[in-house]
Amino acid sequence: MNEEPLVIDRSPDRIVARLNRPEKRNAIDREMIDALHMLCAELEVEPRILILAGADRVFAAGADITQLRARRAEDARRGINALAFIRIHELPMPVIAAIDGYALGGGAELAYAADIRIATPALKIGNPETGLGIMAAAGGAWRLREIVGDGLASEMLLTGRPLTADEALRAGLISGIHPASELMTAAHAIADRIAANDPLATRHTKRAMRAPRDAHPDIDGELQAELFESPEKMRRMTEFLERRGRR
Repeated sequence: MNEEPLVIDRSPDRIVARLNRPEKRNAIDREMIDALHMLCAELEVEPRILILAGADRVFAAGADITQLRARRAEDARRGINALAFIRIHELPMPVIAAIDGYALGGGAELAYAADIRIATPALKIGNPETGLGIMAAAGGAWRLREIVGDGLASEMLLTGRPLTADEALRAGLISGIHPASELMTAAHAIADRIAANDPLATRHTKRAMRAPRDAHPDIDGELQAELFESPEKMRRMTEFLERRGRR
């Protein structure tokens, strides 16, 4: 069995990274965080779509409790998991989380950092941290409410109740439910649609979506100005018009 914390499959337009601690239900430990940082460094230099998944029918059942129990105040202030998930969230190209089974605690927070989330019917996603005497401090306490709204986020974070796949779909936390045998096919189909578009336009769209409200409309205008001058815009629009018999 591959003992690397991430099993990575690279292709020209995307990377598939599987969390790979099946004996621990892919619990996120420091070695996995280090591997995620290394992967982010690669994708920051050579932007590609990222598909995140888990080995052995589990996304990630949480952070590694043995390591968490040993951490102290200074570890919390360093934001070990939080900074890795922020880095994933800010990658230039879209991140797709393909979630099977449990995505709890740190596993849920990693999923929240993705741009697009799809899942199987076996999904259980949520944040039971308060039951363990800690809080969802790697993005869950603020990112979840941006995705599902204050009311549901408050219930999930304060009670620890996980959502089922159907509940997550209704809440907009995931965008689709697929049989386990078709999950990665569905993730690649989404990646195919993204890859068919102009990469620069995709990156600029993601930048605009991530910008704070008071940065708009200025950032939109600046990013669009660059795209309006790009050869790819001219090529794609010319082809569009020619297909319709227009010039």
